[in-house]
Formats: sequence, C-alpha cells, structure tokens
Amino acid sequence: MKKQKNAPQILTREEWPYEVPENWVWTRLLSGGAECLDKYRQPVNAAERKNREGNIPYYGATGQVGWIDTYLTDEQLVLLGEDGAPFLDAEKNKAYIIEGPAWVNNHAHILRSLYGNIGNLFLLHYLNQFDYVNYVSGTTRLKLTQAKMNEMPFPLPPLPEQQRIVARIESLFSKLDAAAEKIRATIDTFPTRKTALLHKAFTGELTKKWREEHGVGMDGWKEQTLQDVCSMKITDGTHQTPTYCTAEEGIPFISSKDVTQGYIDWRHIKYIVPSLHEELYKRLAPQKDDVLLAKNGTTGIAAIVDVDKVFDIYVTLAVLRPNKEQIIPSYLLHIVNSPACKQQFDEHLTGIGLPNLHLRDIKAVLITVPTLPEQKEVVRILDAIFKCEQKAKEVAERLLEKIALTKKAILARAFRGLLGTNDPKEESAEGLLKYSYHKEVS
Repeated sequence: MKKQKNAPQILTREEWPYEVPENWVWTRLLSGGAECLDKYRQPVNAAERKNREGNIPYYGATGQVGWIDTYLTDEQLVLLGEDGAPFLDAEKNKAYIIEGPAWVNNHAHILRSLYGNIGNLFLLHYLNQFDYVNYVSGTTRLKLTQAKMNEMPFPLPPLPEQQRIVARIESLFSKLDAAAEKIRATIDTFPTRKTALLHKAFTGELTKKWREEHGVGMDGWKEQTLQDVCSMKITDGTHQTPTYCTAEEGIPFISSKDVTQGYIDWRHIKYIVPSLHEELYKRLAPQKDDVLLAKNGTTGIAAIVDVDKVFDIYVTLAVLRPNKEQIIPSYLLHIVNSPACKQQFDEHLTGIGLPNLHLRDIKAVLITVPTLPEQKEVVRILDAIFKCEQKAKEVAERLLEKIALTKKAILARAFRGLLGTNDPKEESAEGLLKYSYHKEVS
C-alpha cells in the first residue's frame, strides 16, 4: 500500500478541546481518524450527466443529486460537505455515508475511517455534531478546505469502545426517529383536516345542528360572487415601481410576499417615501377588516387587516372590502382561503414562471353565503377548532425540537465518553492509532 500522507499525531493535554477518558487519545482528523480520498471525486455538469444517465448514484455536498453511467468508488465511505453544507446549523447533518458504486463531485470530501465500517459510523456521528465555526470560511457560501479539515481534532477511543458507542447511538436514535416519524405524521394530517373542515363549513354541514336548534333551513344560503359581497370595486395595489426608504422615514409597504400563511407578516416589510404614499393613498387606502388576496407569488392566499394602520400595497395584492351588511370579514377570509375558492383561482392562473390572477377572475369567483347569524356561527366554530389545531401543531413542533436537542446531547456525551459504555481497563487507543498507521504504510 502507498504511504499514508499524514503520520499519526497525538495532541498534548493542553491541546485537548475537552476531557475524554484516560484510555482515549486526541488526534487530528486526517492524521489519526480518517484518510481523505478527494482524488477520487470529479464534477460532471448537469448537461453532460443527461447524456450519461445510468444507475450509479451521483453525490454532492449533502446527498445524492443525480445519476451517472459509471463509478469512481465502490465501498462504504463518509462524505463531508466541502461547500454548500449547513455547517453552522447544529440540527442539520454535514456528513453522510454512501455504500457501493458511486460518483462524488467536488462539493463533498471523501473520507474513509482508518478503523473499518464501525469506524466510519463513529466518524459520521462525530462529524455531524462537530462545531465548524473556526474551520469554515466564506460569506455567502461557507467552505471547509482540506487544510482546515486536517486541523480538526478527533477523539479516538479503543476499537471496542467505538463499537459500543456506535451501537448505543444507533439504538437511541432509532427510538427517537420512530417517535419523530409519528409526530411528523400527525403534523402532516393538519392540512388535510383543515381542508375537510372548510369543506363542511361552506356546504352547511358544520352548522347543521345550529340550524336545527334555530329552526332554519338551507334556504338562507345564497351563491354570490366575491364582487357581490364587497362594498367597493375589487382592485389591486400600485403598479408603480416603489421608491424605498428607511422605516424611520417611510410608510409601510406590503406585497404578496408578506402574505404567506393567511396573515400579514409585518416583520420584514419595506417602506416607501412619503411623497409616493400620498399619491397612492388617494387611490386606495387599505383599512381594518379588508381582506388582502395575493394575485401572484403566494397566489390565492388571503389575509385580513386586523390593525388600524396606515400602509400601502403593491400590485401583487388585491383588496376585498366586505360589505358588512352581507358578509362578516372573518367569514370572507375563511372562504377565500378555502379549497372551493382555491380551485377557482387555480383554474384562472395565467403566465409562465410566476402565475398571476386577474382582477376580473377574482371578482367572478363564486362563494356560498348564509345569513349573518349563521356566518357568525361558522366563524366561531372554525376559529375555535383552528385555535386548538394550532396549539396541537405547536406542541408537536416543540416535541420535534426537543428530539433534535436530545440527539445533539447524546452525540455530545458520546464523544466525551459519557454514555456509560467505556471500559477503563481496555488498552489505550494510542496503540490502535500506531497500529493503523503502520498497517497503512506497510
């Protein structure tokens, strides 16, 4: 075999990043932990790959990005992002394992543990919990160079302890992943339940009991257009190119990008110069209880103006001002965000790349409108259920966050020898380190 590039390096106790058991040693990643096989990677652009399609996985910084017709490696290896990996996101993986025939591009480093497949798994978990802050560089796209990777400290336990650590991590992660999968499955059902609930709301099923209790029938339900229930002509925001300024100097200015989840997100809005505001506000002055509908971008999503605030809107938003003698603002909001309206919006989308809704099509959308008392009951039921659903969703999301933090804590303890698996009687890993080096150079 060819001589390994880097001879094993044992760090002095003063160089240790943190304490580990006495029979462990601290070394450097590429001079005691793994061999770098970047010479086997090669980029192939998408156009060329299209002409070389095959059944061999083509890998990049964070996973498989395509297929190709032949391979450059054929074994279990650990890939660590060189650039494009989420190095500073503690909850996301930076490394992953590949098996069998593969082709790796130049956005991932190819690593092979010096301690076999168990060593690869140990290496994988270590790299996914490592703090890369002082090892990556760049502004818009962080990069981990091979030189910096060579500086990374690596804790090396005896081989049996590596096996026990990997087994304990895999066992604990398996249980946590199973729990997370169930939680995600629950979260995934929320949109379906919401769709079903809105369907019941606007077909009269949701308030069937209410009608029975009040001695009324479905004859109070009417089919009307969106324009029919608005007190002014449905129109959109300014078509002028806005002149922006600072928040201290300007007037709030929102567009469809600020209406993404059924509410107005005021956190990242822009501001326009007061002189332009005066001109725009004469034409259209949005007010409380108006429903703002995204014409493009987040097309078909609506939000209600729930504050008394002076602001202007861009052409990407349409204003629906409810005639309160006919329709409750919250009822209008719910039905505009319902599947019944979305289907009609989708049927009239035009344009390539960024689909757009025309005002004439928005005005003509048909909705079902019951009496005001029944509208009030529909809104009451929907708001109560959606509030409970939102709380349940938030609880589920917090549980996922807790699972992610638990996994992080497990890894932190694992590479400090704190999982309760270490046997202090086992021979020091220093001998393993020297053995692996002599084996490589022999």
